[in-house]
This record gives sequence, C-alpha cells and structure tokens, in this order.
Amino acid sequence: MPLSLSSKSMASIHNHTPTTTTTTITNGTTPTDHDHEPNETTQTHLPKKPKLSSPFISPSEIQSEFSHHDPNVARINNGSFGCSPRSILAAQQQWQLNFLSQPDHFYFNDLKGGILQSRTLIKHFINADHVDEVTLVDNATTAAAIVLQQSAWSFREGKYNKGDAAVMLHYAYGAVKKSVEAYITRSGGFVIEVELRFPVTSVDDIVTEFRKALERGKSDGKKVRLAVIDHVTSMPSVVIPVKQLVKICREEGVDQVFVDAAHAIGCTDVDMQEIGADFYTSNLHKWFFCPPSVAFLYCRKSSKFCDLHHPVVSHEYGNGLAIESAWIGTRDYSAQLVVPSVFEFVNRFEGGIEGIKKRNHASVVEMGEMLAKAWGTNLGCPPEMCSSMVMVGLPACLGICSDSDTLKLRTHLRDKFGVEVPIYYRPPKHGEVDPITGYARISHQIYNKVADYHKFRDVVNNLVGDGFTCALLMDHSVEGS
Repeated sequence: MPLSLSSKSMASIHNHTPTTTTTTITNGTTPTDHDHEPNETTQTHLPKKPKLSSPFISPSEIQSEFSHHDPNVARINNGSFGCSPRSILAAQQQWQLNFLSQPDHFYFNDLKGGILQSRTLIKHFINADHVDEVTLVDNATTAAAIVLQQSAWSFREGKYNKGDAAVMLHYAYGAVKKSVEAYITRSGGFVIEVELRFPVTSVDDIVTEFRKALERGKSDGKKVRLAVIDHVTSMPSVVIPVKQLVKICREEGVDQVFVDAAHAIGCTDVDMQEIGADFYTSNLHKWFFCPPSVAFLYCRKSSKFCDLHHPVVSHEYGNGLAIESAWIGTRDYSAQLVVPSVFEFVNRFEGGIEGIKKRNHASVVEMGEMLAKAWGTNLGCPPEMCSSMVMVGLPACLGICSDSDTLKLRTHLRDKFGVEVPIYYRPPKHGEVDPITGYARISHQIYNKVADYHKFRDVVNNLVGDGFTCALLMDHSVEGS
C-alpha cells in the first residue's frame, strides 16, 4: 500500500510553519472526520492512482543517501539498528533546530500537530480504524512496558487471579522476556514459554506448540490472560504465522493478545484488520528508515483496554495514551516528526515500501542460499518464513559451542575483517553427529551490495581453510581482568 506525500505537505514540514497540510495517501481507504482531533488542521485526500512527482531513485542516489555508512564494513545487519538516509537525517536536524531556535513556539505551535500528522499517516498505512488507536513511543520495548504494565495492574487489583497465565514464544526478544518477568511474574502471573524447534521446517510446528502452551495455561481451572506473540522473531529470525495464532487465541478465550512486531513494518505485511490483535507494536527505525528511535503502538479501540498509560508520567497523564506519549517531558521528538519525510522517501522507489520489502526478501533469500551452498550448510527456515532477514548455518568446524563463542566470533569478524553480522547458538541435540551449532542472521536493505555477502563468504572460507576455531579466541567478557 504505497503512500505518497504532496509537495505542500513537505514544504510545511521543512519550513516549520504550523499551516494546514495536505497528505496524499494511496492505499485505497478514505479518512473520515473522526480520524482527527478537535481543531486539528491536517487534511487528507485520496486519489485513485498513486502519483509520483519525480522518477524513481537511481543507484547512485541510493549510494549518496547512505554515504555516511562506513565503507570498510560489510554491513549485513540492518536488523539490529536499522538505517536512515541522509535526506531524512537532514529533515530531522531541521526539526531539532526549530526546537532549539524557539522552544516555546515549537512546543505550543508545532509539536502536537506534527506528531498527529505522523500518527495519521501510520494509521492509514497499517489499516487501523481510528487515529486514537495509534501512539508513537521510543521503541517496541517501551510499547511492551505499556501493555505489560496494564496486565500487572490487573493482577495486583484482583481483576486477574494469582497463577493465571501469560504465554509467550521461547524465541521472544530478550528485553521483552525481562519485561514479562518484571511486570507479570512479580505480580503473580504464571509465564509459559512456547518451545519451538530450530531450524524451523513448517508453520504447522509453531501452531501445534502454541496450542499446547495454551492448554497448559488453562490447566487446573486457570485462565490465559495475555499472549505475547512475535511477528518476526529476532534471534533466530523467523516470520511467525501471527494471524493464525491470534485467531487461535480468540477461539481459546485468551483475554488479550499483544504482538511484538519490532521488525515488521517495512519488512513484512502489517494490517491491523487482518491480524486482529489487541495491541501491536513495530519500530519505525529498523526497516522503515526513520532515525532512532521511534515506534508505533496500536491499541484496538475498546473500553476494555482504556486503562493504558505511558510509564513516564507527565503533565498529560489521563488524557489518553497517545497524548500522554506525545509529551513525556523535554526531550528530542524529532524522530517522531520526520515520519512524513520517510513516506516521501520510500515513494521514490518503484512500488514504494511494498516494492522495497519484496526486493529485500528476494535478495536476502538469494544471498542466504548462496552462502549455504558455499559452506555446505542450510537455511534456518523455508524461504516463505523469512522476511528481509534469514538464518544461514555456519560450518560446523568453526567450533561454536556456546553463546559466548557467538559473541567472540562476531567481534572477531567485525574487528579483524570488517564484517558486521549477528550469530546465533543452537545447542546440539542428543545423538547429532557434526551438528550445525552456529547460524548467522543476514539482513538485506536497499544499501547492500552482493559484494557484502561475498566478503562474508570468503572470510568464513578462509577461516575454515586456516583451521580456525572459536577456541582460539579470547573471551571478551573477561578481557582485562
């Protein structure tokens, strides 16, 4: 669903004037008056066909947009921190200077309207019903804290019974696991992890194990109050059948469903009506080109879920989550304000963000299969379960025997060879002979070149040829002690 912005809208942003702006959205839906807050002057209109004001971006222009990247590093790890092009960084700096030049004018005249415009664009892009369902926060971890905080209050206030369950995937992001521990476990909830095999062979494996976890949660008359489901897991990286799992939660009477989709927007399909979760969050700085850090949190409009609050309490407390989050004290809000500029940037590409997403997927699968063939290994899941990231098995002779080994090898690849790639440790199963215990998670974004992956391939081949093993590397966790 490509989305484009008119030149009038962008001029308003760059000139920092709180004038009426026009946003052109070409996803086939029509905004209505209830999408806007009272006295808001932002307007939208929707032509039947996308309009491009300039030719598609050229390879040289893409190179220029990312010329601030270190040219000596094969940066095949967009998944960790994302990327932001020069034109977006320039727009961000203009917002920052606007604040610094006259903070009072910025606060009273520019900030709220700018954030509302960003929220409105995201609302249409993710196919939410109402702009009030969309909140901008720092990152997916903050969004998780907002949702889990509400669940914790429900346990402490007696709305949930002690021992009622929360279910999450074993692959859940580490920070979210810690948040579940901090909010749910400490409040009396029982946490069940869905055990998943890796490598993953099919969607059916995930669905089967998820059903088993829900049954465990309902044993002894207990209830499953919350399901935390990843859309694209981080390490190992796999696209989870989120629509199916949400549907199962509805059938099994799970109270609330929270989808942690930190990697999703710009990386896989994101449609709130189709997914059907109560809460859904995704970072805009990973695969959607915003500068760090900004994410959206979708909260399905329902009186049942009205008691949501930002964990940082400020002057807007009680005015609704979106308004609370739009002012949590003096800080840099520029990453939230450049969202319109990002939509303009992605529409310089054929097919907009949808085209970028499809090309990234095709390229990362191609590069993953090339590496697996070169090393005699395999991918971590079928291509249809990959997004813009894929897990590739590393040669077993590298001797990856622990999580510590993965960190040491990753550091060695970065410092010695200029290759940036995260590595996952897969414990061997009983009885396996020469198992693949290390998997590299490679990403593909528009700035990547085939040479980046060839460099990684050749470095690993040379290490194997030299008889290298991880046992030869110093443990950085104790270095200097």
